[in-house]
Amino acid sequence: MKLFCDLHLHSCLSPCGDEENTVGNLVGMAKLNGLDAIALTDHNTAGNCRSAWTIGRQMDLVVVPGMELTTAEDIHVVCLFPDPDAAEAFGAEVRKNWTEIPNRPDIFGRQILLDERDEPAGEEPLLLTVATAIPAERALPLAMSFGGTAFPAHVDKEANSMAAVLGSVPKEYGFAAVELSKGAGRAAEDFYLCEGYKVVRSSDAHYLWQLSEADFALELPERSAAAIVKYFLPEGRENP
Repeated sequence: MKLFCDLHLHSCLSPCGDEENTVGNLVGMAKLNGLDAIALTDHNTAGNCRSAWTIGRQMDLVVVPGMELTTAEDIHVVCLFPDPDAAEAFGAEVRKNWTEIPNRPDIFGRQILLDERDEPAGEEPLLLTVATAIPAERALPLAMSFGGTAFPAHVDKEANSMAAVLGSVPKEYGFAAVELSKGAGRAAEDFYLCEGYKVVRSSDAHYLWQLSEADFALELPERSAAAIVKYFLPEGRENP
């Protein structure tokens, strides 16, 4: 089964995400763009994942609850989970490792929590874009311990990528995949950092107009968040 996906999106909970990026708008735009599945990956939080999951089910779109984790080295790692319970449990663990800096909405942007009707339900007071205390080598095993998976984000970019910070994607970190940004040319898949990895292309959308159209697909046995998570697990590994 072919699923057209965009597995790296930000809602209005990310301070750098546009306030029009409500979960309902993200799901609706994904449907208009011909996508079958999206992942909600706000910075260091899964706070809007349950609302996105609910609205996705109402609109017949697979929503993968996720997070864009910022590691201690300031590297971005996409973490994906099979359901909101797993994502929120992971989020609670990540929260223990936050650097607690108050958000300045006038500088960084608002961090808006949404309910399952896509209405504002509050704001996160601590800045979400700060590096956590979790090292990059722990990202995958930690995500897997909560039933999820993970892969390095936008390895072709100079900012916040594993390639830019470490110069490589260390094999010993165990990742099965790497992400290229939507704008990376096809030749980027020959990039030495992609060798031996599955390659996923995502938009990292912070605005609705940035969402991908139906141009990247996964071949999966079923149409579910769990199947997408399993696809990105290291070969021979199973979640608990």
